[in-house]
Amino acid sequence: LAATDPRVQALAAQVRESREQDIPLLLLKLKGILHNASLGCEESKKIKQDIYDYELTQYCMLVLRQDHSRLRGGWATAAQLAEILSHCCVGLDVKEDPEEFYKKFLPSVIDNLLVLGRRLQARFIRVIKDKDKQDFLHWFQTVTDAICWLFGGHVQLAACVLQNDHFLQLLITDDVETAIIMMSVLHNILRVNSSVLLQVDEETLHFVLDELVYKLSSTTNPVIGNAATKLLLLVATFCKQLLGLLTDRYKGLKRLLSMQWTGKGFDRDLGQLLDLLSLEESSGKGEMERQHQAACIIQATWRGFQTRKRLKKLPQAVTALQRSFRAKREQELQHFKKQREEEALKLQMKLQRQRAMRLFHERQLAFLEIIHASQVNKYMEEMEGKSALTIQRFWRGYRARRNLHQQRQSLKEYKAAVTIQRAACKFLEKRRRRRPLSPWKDPKGLTDEQRVALQQQVDDYIKLHPASQMSEEMSKELHMQAQERLAQFLSRSRLDRRAEQRRKALLAQVNTDVELLMNAPQLEESTEKDLDVFMSRSVPVAIKARQSHNTMLKYTRWPWWKKLGEEFVEDDVIPDDVLNAELGTLFIGGRK
Repeated sequence: LAATDPRVQALAAQVRESREQDIPLLLLKLKGILHNASLGCEESKKIKQDIYDYELTQYCMLVLRQDHSRLRGGWATAAQLAEILSHCCVGLDVKEDPEEFYKKFLPSVIDNLLVLGRRLQARFIRVIKDKDKQDFLHWFQTVTDAICWLFGGHVQLAACVLQNDHFLQLLITDDVETAIIMMSVLHNILRVNSSVLLQVDEETLHFVLDELVYKLSSTTNPVIGNAATKLLLLVATFCKQLLGLLTDRYKGLKRLLSMQWTGKGFDRDLGQLLDLLSLEESSGKGEMERQHQAACIIQATWRGFQTRKRLKKLPQAVTALQRSFRAKREQELQHFKKQREEEALKLQMKLQRQRAMRLFHERQLAFLEIIHASQVNKYMEEMEGKSALTIQRFWRGYRARRNLHQQRQSLKEYKAAVTIQRAACKFLEKRRRRRPLSPWKDPKGLTDEQRVALQQQVDDYIKLHPASQMSEEMSKELHMQAQERLAQFLSRSRLDRRAEQRRKALLAQVNTDVELLMNAPQLEESTEKDLDVFMSRSVPVAIKARQSHNTMLKYTRWPWWKKLGEEFVEDDVIPDDVLNAELGTLFIGGRK
């Protein structure tokens, strides 16, 4: 085995020990190492193998992915690294794991070079200064040359380049300079591998041909037209199969070429392309006529079948049409009738409003004739106030009805939810009350030692706190005092209860009198029956009793859903809140 080149070994050591921003400038030393060895000799292959083994090519490929506007050396360094990377990969014959090199590493290198080309193309289009434009165009040309050199050394990469999305994006640019360069790259691809268009998928093939035809139809630049014409001629010459695709897919291509690009300086290539298209059209004309006749026969057969099928369904169609016509006519008559009724109703309402307005004005004139001149302003103010009150009353009524209609459903749902919740709460409370108590557990008994210790504590406490002695006479006297105080308390509590009952009776009487007074008629309208109500206590008692009886009857007639909250109450028991609502103000006549 030959020894490793010391320059490559030293450079690899420097790259590993250097900072990331210094690596691109260090990798430029590979250009001098490669140029010192003659191309194609064993020394050059050995140096490229050492560079690949020490992973310097991988470093170059990773550096190309970075944004070089923020790195030392800028885009010029990136273009030089692209050229170095392509030269390192061409002429390299990897012995260990060749599948990794040919199937993964080389496609990754192509992808990174195309990404770098897109970035340079974008910056070339954006810059304004001529010097910057020339620099970016030169770097872009360097990167594309590196790509051409790479797939020139590895023919299988031509299809990889053509199917790459970045290459297709570079091809569809509207910039003239970069478009010419990309078409030259495509020209090199076709010269290296003439059958590459047959190896790619149909979508990529159509995309490339569509872009070339678009450039011919959308520009008048002779340089673009010359490059696109040469590419189409190359496609038609190398791939006879694609010549039929050009004539079938692009019907007006021959007319476009002859009318727009004749006399532009490349008539030789243009004439060859037009001759090939004309030859293909003449050879395919007989086949097209035969296919046209076959299509006409198929269409005639199909139309006859469809006509016979429609004739069979004609009676049903006529019936359906008549039914639809009658339904539509009936609908139109109903609509016309409804419209006439609405117009008549509007006219009637208009006449009624006019009549009412006329009567109102006549009544106002009559009142103005009767009323004294000094009272006219006062009368008009009163009429305006009444009118305003009427309008406000109608508006409030309309708004209340509208709000009630909107809130009715929500109020109904709220009441139903409250009823269900009340019933569920009562059911849960009743079930909690019926829950059985846990069985009684006897306390643990005391041992002899615990009993002796507890007795000793009791004796010690009695010695420290001796009980006071009381004589029998003092005990009897204390008992008599307690009995006297108990008798006084009982007599006083009995008097308090009677006073409380009297207060409640007087309060109920006052409530009854207030309610009777509020419901009583005026003095001018009062009769002897109304006087009997206030003179006798039996009449209000009978009225309240009748109201209570009606309340209980009303409760018994409630629907089931109103009594849902009381489903756990016996049927013959009336809720206390219902009775209190009606009997709270009832006064039973009588004296103390």
